[in-house]
Amino acid sequence: MEPPQMRNVLSLILLTATALPAGAFDSLEELGEALFFDVNLSKNRTQSCATCHDPEYGFVDPRETEVGRAVSLGDDGESLGDRSAPTAAYAKFTPDFEQLAERAWRGGMFWDGRAAGLAGQAGEPPLNPIEMGMPDQASVVARLAEDAGYVAAFKALFGDTIWNDDASAYAAMTQAIAAFESTDLFSPFDSKYDRMLRGDAKLTDEEELGRTLFFSEQSTNCSLCHQLHPSAVAPNETFSNYEYHNTGTPVNAAVRAANGVEGPDLGLLANPDINTADAGGRYKVPTLRNVAVTGPYMHNGVFKDLRTVVLFYNKYNTLDKARQINPETGKPWVMPEIPQNLAVTELIHGPALDDKQIDALVAFMKTLTDARYEHLLEE
Repeated sequence: MEPPQMRNVLSLILLTATALPAGAFDSLEELGEALFFDVNLSKNRTQSCATCHDPEYGFVDPRETEVGRAVSLGDDGESLGDRSAPTAAYAKFTPDFEQLAERAWRGGMFWDGRAAGLAGQAGEPPLNPIEMGMPDQASVVARLAEDAGYVAAFKALFGDTIWNDDASAYAAMTQAIAAFESTDLFSPFDSKYDRMLRGDAKLTDEEELGRTLFFSEQSTNCSLCHQLHPSAVAPNETFSNYEYHNTGTPVNAAVRAANGVEGPDLGLLANPDINTADAGGRYKVPTLRNVAVTGPYMHNGVFKDLRTVVLFYNKYNTLDKARQINPETGKPWVMPEIPQNLAVTELIHGPALDDKQIDALVAFMKTLTDARYEHLLEE
């Protein structure tokens, strides 16, 4: 039997195809749920938030394109992005963007931290010409006003004058979507790892070895970036410190050949609030929640397999020539897209790993899969 939250999501997919009756939304979260699935908020009425953040697939984009799942296809049916759509799961725990030190930043939404909070993130895709493609906020608000249920709900939740100003109505839309994305549907903390912490599950020997390696700074460099809380048994660990690092990710040549983008992706330096060259090539550390079912990996989807990612980081800690070969291409690892600002201290931390240890880390990361997605591990 499907959980109540899942039944609600599936029903709304059907409901949003038609106008909803006035008074259909009793809370900001319910309104946000409808908006999250509403394809009418894109230019050609083909895409919603859920298109690129599908709740059936870990809130990432499961659609195949000419470059696989590395980046998303736009509402126009032609445009391809240049970065992968990060999962919306557990995103509510992302701290506000801030500079920690002269060359250290953390927080903010998107790979470069340019948006403030869930509401800030929700406001960008509808207006992005290669995503949902709406020309301006007024056009989006006009689409919202087509629905009597939205009109009534906005007035009930934000006041009778909410429709008098397009900017206010647009902001209200983003607040509602953010409220929905803050519900437990997006962050249930019910993976095998969480159940183990509660005493309701037991890790296999391989998974336990992976857990030990993951949290040991003497054995790996994983927890340097992928641990938020100081305790290895924190019940609400998101497996990201939300900081920014350049880990030497190579360009995704297939994506660039398909989307025609020229020049390097500047990473954090593309954030309009950042103007220091030290930020170039840095990207926000992603959560590892559901990582085993939300590939491909890195900010540009350049690696298809999770084990490849572990091998990629391991190459910094070994002189073994066999470890300098990308198993997905059979060729040496490609040079970083931006070779400056490499996180050398973090990348070379810890000894080289053998195959048993690498497999154990992958096995452990699979235990971070929410219960509703565990069937995807087999697929």
